[in-house]
Amino acid sequence: MANDLIPRSFWSFPTLRFNNLWDEDDDWLPQTTVPSGLSVSEDENKVYVEAAVPGLDPKDVEITFHKGVLWIKGEKSQKEEDKKKKFYRESSSSFSYRVVVPGNLDQKKDPDAKCENGVMTITFDKVPEEQPRKITVKK
Repeated sequence: MANDLIPRSFWSFPTLRFNNLWDEDDDWLPQTTVPSGLSVSEDENKVYVEAAVPGLDPKDVEITFHKGVLWIKGEKSQKEEDKKKKFYRESSSSFSYRVVVPGNLDQKKDPDAKCENGVMTITFDKVPEEQPRKITVKK
């Protein structure tokens, strides 16, 4: 089929694929594919958010955290010109991730952000959960 020649992961934006009359599928609803470079995980003490930022310098990435929502955005632009060869190229790419960070986060500590091998990792500390206390009865 002509629609299957280009892999859907090639596009950096959501793609819709509508079935046509010649498809064998009976599902006539659009199929949405959203590539994602974001993952969220947690353990007992921390919450980790990892975002793919390939080819970007960490200073070109803006990270904000407000009311439990983490927003990671960045932009890269590049220009090349060679007047001897009459060559000119301009390219740009951008991304934006928004995610609600789960868990009971420690608001007194700032999250830790590190960028290594094109992956931005933001680490949030959790507040220890309250344990039940025993109350002694006095006579």
